[in-house]
Amino acid sequence: MMIKRADIVIIGGGVQGCSIAYNLAKKGAKNIVILEKNTCASGSSGRCGAGIRQQFGTKMNCMLARESMKTFETLSEELDYDIELNRAGYLILAYTEKEINQFKKNVLLEQSLDIDAKMVTPEEAKEIVSCLNLEGIIGGTFCSTDGNVNPLYTTFAYAEAAQRLGAKYYPFTEVTEIKTEDGRILSVITNKGEILTSIVVDAAGGYSGPVGKMAGVDIPVYSQRHQILVTEPIEPLWKPMLMSFSENYYFQQLPDGGILGGFGDPEHEIKGDNINSTWQFSRTMAKKMVKLVPILNEVHMVRQWAGLYNMSPDSQPILGEHPKLKGFYMSLGFSGHGFMLAPTTGKLIAELILDGRTSIPINKLDIGRFERGELIHEPSVV
Repeated sequence: MMIKRADIVIIGGGVQGCSIAYNLAKKGAKNIVILEKNTCASGSSGRCGAGIRQQFGTKMNCMLARESMKTFETLSEELDYDIELNRAGYLILAYTEKEINQFKKNVLLEQSLDIDAKMVTPEEAKEIVSCLNLEGIIGGTFCSTDGNVNPLYTTFAYAEAAQRLGAKYYPFTEVTEIKTEDGRILSVITNKGEILTSIVVDAAGGYSGPVGKMAGVDIPVYSQRHQILVTEPIEPLWKPMLMSFSENYYFQQLPDGGILGGFGDPEHEIKGDNINSTWQFSRTMAKKMVKLVPILNEVHMVRQWAGLYNMSPDSQPILGEHPKLKGFYMSLGFSGHGFMLAPTTGKLIAELILDGRTSIPINKLDIGRFERGELIHEPSVV
């Protein structure tokens, strides 16, 4: 039976919601509830590409990613659950002079923040990944401390750790209404009953915009399909994630030997929550993979799927309390980076709720920046 009253209700049982719940409980918060309309990691968290990188073009994303990477290093021990951390690096390839110029700016920023990234020539890229076809490649960047983890295991680990500390997790529990009065929250109504609360955290990923509407607030985000495929396991060929922004791809060889990769198609995708996969994607992705790594021509695809990017106007997350609704906190709009930033954003939202301040200033990522016209666009999104 679901409880009738909670101090904090988190909407969304993916990695963001579970990380927030764990960090709240770790700091001593009680009566925490996580509401998930399906099952743990059934949304974007369990459908993502598993990559964790620190190579971004904005200071805030770099800082959030750097601190998350530090947490990932010891997260298996902290949560008592092997999340399969694999420090394989990210090799990001450039095909245009415009990209090279942007990468130079990115690397200067990253290095100033103690992120071990560097520019590489095409020849150096081939030394890192010997099976590359260098056609069209004019340079790139490499960070050896980037990598990947198992997104399902990571989300499960946070969920189980939060519950061990007293949080309650309710799957198959869909929020249908958020009651408010005079700019404050009264309760959350679900398909299983009502929970009285004064604090709600919107961590609903691709569905975070509609959750905001239930509370009577507008959140300037939209969701869009992003597709991924994975191949049969083959012998080890290379280690880093291979990525390009202009050619629009990312793919890597997982520890089990399978090749996982994907891309988004913002010019043709309709905004919404469609997560059906298409044969057009698998054909296009296969061509991208074989062009860059020709040896993959004989490898068989095993399956494909789709998830949602929750996009903000500047491709950076929206973090903090909504100025028009007391007790309504947001951790959303990650624009494809919610999984890799979750260790840090979970900690920061917990600090903000319980302490009223954060160990990393996040005021520049508040929802008010859009009205103020203080957007800082993240250039490194694929």
